[in-house]
Amino acid sequence: MYTDEELTIRPIVEKDLPFIWEFMFKEEEPEWKKWDAPYFPHQSMPFDVFMETGPAWLNRDDRWVITVDGDICGTVTYYYEDQQRIWLECGIVIHRSGNWNRSIGTRALTLWVDHIFRSLPVPRVGLTTWSGNKRMIRVGEKLGMQVEGRMRKVRYYDGEYYDSIRMGILREEWEQLRK
Repeated sequence: MYTDEELTIRPIVEKDLPFIWEFMFKEEEPEWKKWDAPYFPHQSMPFDVFMETGPAWLNRDDRWVITVDGDICGTVTYYYEDQQRIWLECGIVIHRSGNWNRSIGTRALTLWVDHIFRSLPVPRVGLTTWSGNKRMIRVGEKLGMQVEGRMRKVRYYDGEYYDSIRMGILREEWEQLRK
C-alpha cells in the first residue's frame, strides 16, 4: 500500500469486487471508456457472471485499486509486452468523471510507478495512450516520461483517426527526478 495524503493505492481485496463490477462492467457504455482505448469494444456483464472470475482480481501484483478517503475511484495496472519481462507498460483508469481533473491520476500513477521501480527489476516503465486523450499524455509528461513512439493514424474512433502514443521513463531518470 502507498499513500499520498487522502489518496491510496493498494491491492484489491474481496470487499472491493462489487465496486469494481459497478465501475467497470455494469454499464454498456461507461463514460470512462471514452478515454480508455474507446476504439476497443467494451463488454458489460451481470454481477453474477463477473463474480465467477472475481477471485482472479484479488491480491494481484499487477492490478490495484485507487482510493480517495477510502472510496474506490479507479485502478492502476501493469503488464509486460515481452516474454523476458523487461518491457513493462502501466495503465490507470479513473472511473468517475467527478474525480477527473483533480490530479488524482497524476498522484496515483506517481505512487504506482514508484512501486513498480521499487519492487520489480525493470529498467523502464512505459504507458501507451492515444492522441485523443490529452489528459493522459499530460500525466505522462508530469511524471517525467518522454514520447518514445508515435504510430500515426492507427486508432479509429468516432469517425476520426488518432495516433497511438508510447511514453516511458528509465529507472535512472525516475530516481534523478525523485531526489
